[in-house]
Amino acid sequence: MKKLKKIISQSVVIKAVQESRNSLDGTLSNLQTSLSGLTEHDVKERLASFGSNDVVHDKAPSAWLQLLLAFKNPFIFVLLALACVSVFTDYLIPLHNGEETSVSGIVIILVMVLLSGLLSFWQEYRSNKAAQALKSMISTTATVLRRSHHDISAKQLEVPIKEVVPGDIILLSAGDMVPADVRLIESRDLFISQAVLTGESIPVEKSDTVDMNGIVAAEQQQPLSANPLDAENICFMGTNIVSGTAKAVVVATGSDTYFGSLAKSIVGTRSQTAFDRGVNSVSHLLIRFMLILVPVVLLINGFTKGDWGDAALFALAVAVGLTPEMLPMIVSANLAKGAMAMARRKVVVKRLSAIQNFGSMDVLCTDKTGTLTQDKIILEHYTDINGNNDSEVLQLAWLNSSYQSGMKNLMDKAIVRFAQEPENSAVINEGGYRKIDELPFDFVRRRLSVVLRDEEQRHVLICKGAVEEMLSISSCVYEQGQYLPLDTARREQLLALAESYNKEGFRVLAIGKKYIAPEAQKAQYAVADETELTLFGFLTFLDPPKDSAAQAIAALSENGVAVKVLTGDNAIVTRKICHEVGIEAGQPLLGNDIEGLSDEALKPLLEQHTVFAKLTPLQKSRIIRLLQENGHTVGFLGDGINDAPALRDADVGISVDTATDIAKESADIILLEKSLMVLEEGVIKGRETFGNIIKYLNMTASSNFGNVFSVLFASAFLPFLPMLAIQLLIQNLLYDFSQLSLPWDKMDDEFLRKPRKWDVSNISRFMLFIGPISSIFDISTFALMWFVFHANAPEVQNLFHSGWFVEGLLSQTLVVHMLRTRKIPFVQSTAALPVLLMTGLIMVIGIYIPFSPISNWIGLTALPWQYFPWLVITLGCYCVVTQIVKRWYIRRFGQWF
Repeated sequence: MKKLKKIISQSVVIKAVQESRNSLDGTLSNLQTSLSGLTEHDVKERLASFGSNDVVHDKAPSAWLQLLLAFKNPFIFVLLALACVSVFTDYLIPLHNGEETSVSGIVIILVMVLLSGLLSFWQEYRSNKAAQALKSMISTTATVLRRSHHDISAKQLEVPIKEVVPGDIILLSAGDMVPADVRLIESRDLFISQAVLTGESIPVEKSDTVDMNGIVAAEQQQPLSANPLDAENICFMGTNIVSGTAKAVVVATGSDTYFGSLAKSIVGTRSQTAFDRGVNSVSHLLIRFMLILVPVVLLINGFTKGDWGDAALFALAVAVGLTPEMLPMIVSANLAKGAMAMARRKVVVKRLSAIQNFGSMDVLCTDKTGTLTQDKIILEHYTDINGNNDSEVLQLAWLNSSYQSGMKNLMDKAIVRFAQEPENSAVINEGGYRKIDELPFDFVRRRLSVVLRDEEQRHVLICKGAVEEMLSISSCVYEQGQYLPLDTARREQLLALAESYNKEGFRVLAIGKKYIAPEAQKAQYAVADETELTLFGFLTFLDPPKDSAAQAIAALSENGVAVKVLTGDNAIVTRKICHEVGIEAGQPLLGNDIEGLSDEALKPLLEQHTVFAKLTPLQKSRIIRLLQENGHTVGFLGDGINDAPALRDADVGISVDTATDIAKESADIILLEKSLMVLEEGVIKGRETFGNIIKYLNMTASSNFGNVFSVLFASAFLPFLPMLAIQLLIQNLLYDFSQLSLPWDKMDDEFLRKPRKWDVSNISRFMLFIGPISSIFDISTFALMWFVFHANAPEVQNLFHSGWFVEGLLSQTLVVHMLRTRKIPFVQSTAALPVLLMTGLIMVIGIYIPFSPISNWIGLTALPWQYFPWLVITLGCYCVVTQIVKRWYIRRFGQWF
């Protein structure tokens, strides 16, 4: 068993290639099994040694852990640190000294933290629940051969997939999912769909490639460096049997499979997205400002006032004031609103930050099969030998496909489905035919024939198959009612026509027939009877694009999002699909070309190319990572196992409800409807969400910076604190509550036209240029209170505080309307009704507080009526100056938010 475990635990790729080259006896010996299967005792030992046949999955954390993770935010950490300091300065130290304690600041901070965290937790918890409900297994059992310890005869058993072990002999048939990585022992007409691993929509042929001695033929041996998915005698976990039957031995299970290793490599790993990087950069910016300004405020007030306790308390309030306390909550509210809007369009948002990443995305990388295409083969052409659609060719194709027995492959289904459409059914003659015999498809002949008896009692053999194989058994062609000999010129002409279809991305089959002479008619026919056929024409097949694909890609392009195709399929088919959906494919870059390039050499090529074909899963991930290093915010749309690493590494991973489990687990967003137009809506909603977040951040950061600048000025000249700590906290709290309406605000159309990203330099510049405007009018208010209302001594400081409290709050709140748009407010752009109502309410509350019963408790007093005309003039001048500076700022720096 130790030897077996060592063999299985080798690199999955090497293991698969080695077993594809090995003799059957060698494989059975390595796995310590036989053609009769394992005993129950063997199975128990191997389950204990290798574990159950499960792949690693990301599991949603428990509700308690999700709740804790909701508070994992740099701003929340800053607020919690300030709350801890407040516990000492506002409560423990005053309590120890027998002084009056205050917990209002602590409560205010903790309420902000709690609301933000709970809102974020609730939305993500609901989304995770919805995503879990989408998961479904394709198959839950497998057919294995098992025997008793004393009996060499094998019995077929249906066992759960998780109980399949290395060395098991399994039986596969059409419709089954391959439960593990297996090496074929014997097969018949076996077609495998590897679309979930490779993106290749056309099924591939698999067979046991051994000679009479059980040795793999030299010309069919897989090189160790080759792609293991190309091995003819290896089938991989997660792929599906399209048609045929097989017996196979399990060589790897669970995390040791190709699928399992892919899942294992991505579970629990998540690189920082553009949103995470943006939030962290803004956090660091504001923390740097805080670390510089707070000590300055402390020192100025400590030295000028002489009371270091009050100075420390005020410096702490300034630190809280400088922090956009509501940012976590505003971010969560904006993202939650965006997620709810997407949910109405049947989109599950698993990770809230993906909404913002959606908006900042400037490159969307997409798989082809199942995302741009329908993942459904259709009959595109049924042509005569000159390339013109011919109803007789369709009639022959329908007879061949409908009268064959057994599991029909995707192309037979496409023919039957096409013939049943109302506009085509009229040309199909269903009556008068009776099946005589069938020559089933095999990989050597690469064709299938049926023999029918028609109304005239003639036996007619109808055959379809690969073009070259059909030409080899045909002697003439049918052209415009004439039977013409198949000479060299016509053969070359037919090959050229077939090749032209191949270059356009079509899979091509040829079809022909012959009448059996009465004396040669019989009940059973053989392959030797497939001769002297008349070739009637060609059938072409394609996996068509989704109806909404072209429209969605055009809409994304109009909104500044470039689309790149990353697929495991071949370049010809990919270029065809790209042409149909409006993507300029250019010259595709292939996986083999990428493999030999360094990162530095590959980066410029990624900007030049649009289509990347024949890619492995890791190559898709590498492309996304390098695009991010090039400065792009990258989205990825995929649905297969092979897409999982790319979905995980992208800034926003997008999948569909029909995707594989591992793809849905790796995605941030899951589309529940077929239309891709929801992508454009997601981009616009993401930009709107991000815009409202940036509005709050820019306005609050600049306003708070202006307040601190005013505090520094006032502290240097006033004989008392310019505002008490509790007043500053209440002012900030009221202002922040006015911003809770921002998620419902509108964004200017100009803002929504192109991708938007976190720009720390602009936030810093915005603070430095716009913030001091408020300081100008704060200082004018200081002068007003000092010289006009004579609030110039410690015993009348309450009047001074009231004057600045009201002016500061109203100017902060009113200027929201000035800064929320680059246009002229109330004239060219008016805020949404919730913003108008909330800011108006806060301004009324701000005016009322000095006259309210709580005014004495927080150190304010009623203002004389003569103050309010001055207030109106101050606010009016503030709006005019702000508009002028805003215009200059946009001309100077070319941007606003």
